[in-house]
Amino acid sequence: MIIWIQKAIGFAALITLAALGELLTEKSGGLNLGTPGTMCVGAATGFIAAFRYCQAAEEPSVIVILLLTLLVSFLSAMLIGLIYSFFTVTLRINQNVVGLVLTIFGCGLAEFLSIYFVQSSSGNVRCDPANRVFTALIPWVSEKLGVVSDLLFSYGFMLYVTIAIAVGMHLVFNKTRVGLNLRAVGESPATADAAGINVTRYKYAASCIGSGITGLAGVYCVMEFKSGAWATADISTIQAFGWMAVALVIFAVWKPLNLLWGSLVFGICYWAYQYLPGMLGIKVSTDLAQMLPYIITIIVLIIVSLGKKKENLGPASLGMTYFREER
Repeated sequence: MIIWIQKAIGFAALITLAALGELLTEKSGGLNLGTPGTMCVGAATGFIAAFRYCQAAEEPSVIVILLLTLLVSFLSAMLIGLIYSFFTVTLRINQNVVGLVLTIFGCGLAEFLSIYFVQSSSGNVRCDPANRVFTALIPWVSEKLGVVSDLLFSYGFMLYVTIAIAVGMHLVFNKTRVGLNLRAVGESPATADAAGINVTRYKYAASCIGSGITGLAGVYCVMEFKSGAWATADISTIQAFGWMAVALVIFAVWKPLNLLWGSLVFGICYWAYQYLPGMLGIKVSTDLAQMLPYIITIIVLIIVSLGKKKENLGPASLGMTYFREER
């Protein structure tokens, strides 16, 4: 049971980090369906940076591995967000079309980069030094507190970074002028524009930073969830996680803190096929069990829609293109 919860929490952190990036974009009114592709690009570039550095250095530095991997992953994913913003904000092309195209583009780019820079077209390529950096535990508390250590402190640092980002995003949205302006842009860009808020700047910033955060989820998936191993076959798995993150934003009714417990539900459901049959003495289809998070999301979406509470609905301008001259 403890192992099930541990795996669920680790998986929850991965999905939450990707969903936080998508949530930030959606708060500005941008529906970025390119999240799966962005995750793939972040995963591929982050791994390539770590892998090539570890190959070149005789004694790889922990600090360099950490900073290089995260920075390259964030900036490359941020570039995807910039492309998304240019097409949807500047050129005002349909957001759904752009997002889907970027998912296809991102997955293809990740495969091309991995083949070109890592020479991997099928088998696993490992980067053990980077894996050790990302899976390092807090020395004392990870061992001395028994079950508490097992449940709360048996994870790499990215889990705690994810929690910090979720809490920080909640505070920014609700306690700062920047957050309130961003929410105003997502609710009514015309009204925000009339009030002197630079709508274009906020949309660009939210999409680029949000995509960068999503890219970090991709490298987190490779370095910790996949134990520092990369194969082009993993691209389809990362893509599936990206779609799950998009669904999680709806499940959490566009609230950062809700992502934390909502993703835990996803994690428990995702790993149910491995542990539930043994506990209940029944057979459970793997594919059916892994559909549970999406089924729960559909149910929650129906309940939220029937309730029609304003605070449980997404930004009013979500998915809509804003043209200043039409206000």
